[in-house]
Amino acid sequence: MAKKTPPKNIQQTASEVEISAENAFENLDTRKFILVKGARANNLKGIDVAIPRGKLVVITGLSGSGKSSLAFDTIFAEGQRMYVESLSSYARQFLGRMEKPDVEWIKGVSPAIAIEQKVATKNPRSTVGTTTEIYDFLKLLFARIGRTFSPVSGAEVHKNTVDEVVAWVHTHEENKKISILAPIKNQHFRTLEQELKIVLQKGFTRILRDDKVIFIEDFLAEIATNSTENSEEKVTEKATEKTEKKSPKKPAKSPKKSAKESVSSEVLTYIVIDRIVVKKDDEDNYFRVADSVQTAFFEGLGECVIAVLSDETSVKTTSKSQKHTFSDKFELDGITFEEPSVNFFTFNNPYGACKRCEGFGNVLGIDEDLVISDKTLSVYEGAVVPWRTDKMQEWQKAFIKKAIDYDFPVHRAYQDLNEKEKKLLWNGAKGLYGIDKFFELVEKEIHKIQYRVMLSRYRGKTVCPDCKGTRLRKDAHYVKIDNKSIQDLVLMPIDKLVEFFKNFTISDYDREVAKRILTEIESRLGFIENVGLPYLTLNRTTSTLSGGEYQRIKLSTSLGSALVGSMYILDEPSIGLHPRDTQKLIEVLHQLRDLGNTVIVVEHEEEVMQAADEIIDIGKEAGARGGYLVFQGSFEDAKTAEIEKSYTLQFLRGTDKIDIPKIRRKSANFIEIKGARENNLKNIDVKIPLGVLTVITGVSGSGKSTLVKKILYPALAKHYNDFNGEITGKFDSISGDLKLIHSIEFIDQNPIGKSSRSNPVTYLKAYDAIRDLYANQPLAKALGYKAGFFSFNVDGGRCDTCNGEGEVKIEMQFMADVYLKCESCNGTRFKKSTLDVKYQDKNIAQLLDLTLEESLVFFEKEKKILDKLRPLQDVGLGYVRLGQSSNTLSGGEAQRVKLGAFLSAGGKTMPKMFVFDEPTTGLHFHDIKKLLKAINALIEQGHTVVIIEHNLDVIKCADWVIDLGKEGGDKGGYICYEGTPEGLIKQKDSYTADFLKEKM
Repeated sequence: MAKKTPPKNIQQTASEVEISAENAFENLDTRKFILVKGARANNLKGIDVAIPRGKLVVITGLSGSGKSSLAFDTIFAEGQRMYVESLSSYARQFLGRMEKPDVEWIKGVSPAIAIEQKVATKNPRSTVGTTTEIYDFLKLLFARIGRTFSPVSGAEVHKNTVDEVVAWVHTHEENKKISILAPIKNQHFRTLEQELKIVLQKGFTRILRDDKVIFIEDFLAEIATNSTENSEEKVTEKATEKTEKKSPKKPAKSPKKSAKESVSSEVLTYIVIDRIVVKKDDEDNYFRVADSVQTAFFEGLGECVIAVLSDETSVKTTSKSQKHTFSDKFELDGITFEEPSVNFFTFNNPYGACKRCEGFGNVLGIDEDLVISDKTLSVYEGAVVPWRTDKMQEWQKAFIKKAIDYDFPVHRAYQDLNEKEKKLLWNGAKGLYGIDKFFELVEKEIHKIQYRVMLSRYRGKTVCPDCKGTRLRKDAHYVKIDNKSIQDLVLMPIDKLVEFFKNFTISDYDREVAKRILTEIESRLGFIENVGLPYLTLNRTTSTLSGGEYQRIKLSTSLGSALVGSMYILDEPSIGLHPRDTQKLIEVLHQLRDLGNTVIVVEHEEEVMQAADEIIDIGKEAGARGGYLVFQGSFEDAKTAEIEKSYTLQFLRGTDKIDIPKIRRKSANFIEIKGARENNLKNIDVKIPLGVLTVITGVSGSGKSTLVKKILYPALAKHYNDFNGEITGKFDSISGDLKLIHSIEFIDQNPIGKSSRSNPVTYLKAYDAIRDLYANQPLAKALGYKAGFFSFNVDGGRCDTCNGEGEVKIEMQFMADVYLKCESCNGTRFKKSTLDVKYQDKNIAQLLDLTLEESLVFFEKEKKILDKLRPLQDVGLGYVRLGQSSNTLSGGEAQRVKLGAFLSAGGKTMPKMFVFDEPTTGLHFHDIKKLLKAINALIEQGHTVVIIEHNLDVIKCADWVIDLGKEGGDKGGYICYEGTPEGLIKQKDSYTADFLKEKM
């Protein structure tokens, strides 16, 4: 810190004080602070911020106040720019065109890593395991210490190495006589004579045939002269008499067979590779044996035979001997197995991918839910849908008639059958034809149109039967560690996997080999558990994760990489977390900080603020009236700071709050779901009241999303003939007062449009009226411009270079594509001639650059447009610009735009059920107040609202609460409570109740 000048006798002027403060800021030590001078990105008002390095810093404020502009558009953008600057000349050629952050200067920036909410990949092969890199270590673990077991006998598969054979040879006593042999295997359909001529050319001189050592030349000569007179046995005898004397036969001793020893009875002819005497202290002897064994493996096509001669026999004489066969092939029970390697367990590689599903985990097969649509029916009652027709009913009759032989319960409901009975129904047995056999015969008749239609009716995406959805080749399942294959491990929930690695048993040697790998696996699994995701499996596809789950997965990956001196910028990591798990998340953030990193978190969660080293509050308002630094200090400082300028401090100090409703709305009408058992739901029955606000809560992984997204929404959508392609989860029935609502709307956090040209004003249908307004201006009429001329979705008035995008894409080949402002239109998206047309001195591009709040003043005389736009102000989106691209909106903002669109319809629509998935995502306490007001407006219009939520302020304002749990994953899926919030806080066996008590 710069030293202050001594006080003068005369009073300092205001400008002198300002200069003094500025010098103090500029002279701060950049080893201790990240200095941001004059940040003006988006709505920031040229603020100066000193962010302490190596600390956990929370940036908070209203939605749209400028938090993300400071964290991502300023600090991270500068860190990324500095990184690209350090790359090759190819990357640097674009830097002249890449826009620098709108800031005077930034000092002390570390290498920056941004972890946002958006799921960055839709690759169907990207999984939790690959994203966290745990799967890479698992592959390495199984390649190093995995043991292959035969599916036939269950015995371990093993191959012999040269070292093992040499070691075995030297287990015999000193001066023991040994012959090293290679069996002659005729793979090319040559005669023995032809094969021996080739062997002779290779430099070998002797063979062993019927336990007699024979010179190859003598054997071939006898064949040539006696081929017509003598049998092969006589030739063998004569050749033997010429070369060696017979030794007296001794009774053969019973050989001691090892696990790998076998005596060949089919191959009677061997090449004599070498004949040696065991000398244990002779190094040359070791090398000679090793070389001969290697040669025997090569000549014997993978087999080497060691003949141990009796003591009475010379190595140069014939004798019966004990033969021990060794193989360097990885085979057992007549099966040749693949040796474990990293690629063997890689499903992104053709070598390791499942041959049936090609590494995707799913195949087009027969869908159980379509074949047996009503699980409450028995086989006798017609549970198998394709067997209900007059022609196909013969299959049902035949099955029922034969089922008695296998004790199959034909009168028992399908849902009550055990796994063995279901397998019998599908796979059949001897004389009992099941569902699989039926479809097998249908496929044979596929050339007939009626069978093709039937087959298409029951086909759908099913889990690959070969790899069980793990994407790996089938024989990868044969490799195991402590009786578990890699497929078993990736299908385990993380908490079960942690338990497995704590208690599994391997040899001391294997543990030493895998020591480093195990350390990495265990630490990374622990990080995933700590960020509140113990219910996930490593096989879970990344694209199915929510934004919050994906962000916490990336956070655990960052912890696993153990970077030091970096700058992590996170966008609301507490999203999707139950209050119970927030404390674990805070521990993870502290770990990341304690490694020596600066952790900057954009966050609204009070618990995270309490745990922060520094709080930076941006505000006071959002949009044009935001962008000021209203508070900076610790949580303790917040208790005594001035609160007038900060909504955050007002809520933290309790001077502002969300009030509990004085009256809970009641409903006599319900929709009831029975037998919900998808994923981890435990066959539960749930009642959802109509015309009120229902909140479904519970810890992460308790089954909330499964109940709503997989069962309630798709089931009702199909009931109201609004089938959207969603596969309905397993449940028995949905019933109740279904006529009281006419449709269901799922308001999720997906982008509001498929094109980057979509924006809030087009989504709300307000742009049609705006284009008409501009088309009616005198200049537009004179030039003949129609309403379509002011659209950036069709040719005419839009920029031809960027096609109305406002930016162009530069492909960087080796890294993510870069988007740069279009040079032709300077980012306005329109041609110059289009921009000549103005309304109230603003052209169409300037109008689209207005915030929603500013546009309400601008269009005060245009009631038609005002009615469309005002609902966005009501849901707290007054700061959003009219033409803001949909792909720049957060998930929570997109969700609130959709809500605003329904509110703008007013009471014109028939009663609906609205389903929201965590609508408080990205919302400040002040904005949640507005959101609840908007949701209550929907209910007042006669609609029903169901919300999946963890936010305690929303839960306490609900009319009806359904609490699932108590735990997540396998231990979740039960109903802990159904009723009002007042009843919930009395429950003893609920995590939600424990935290809700404090709020109420």
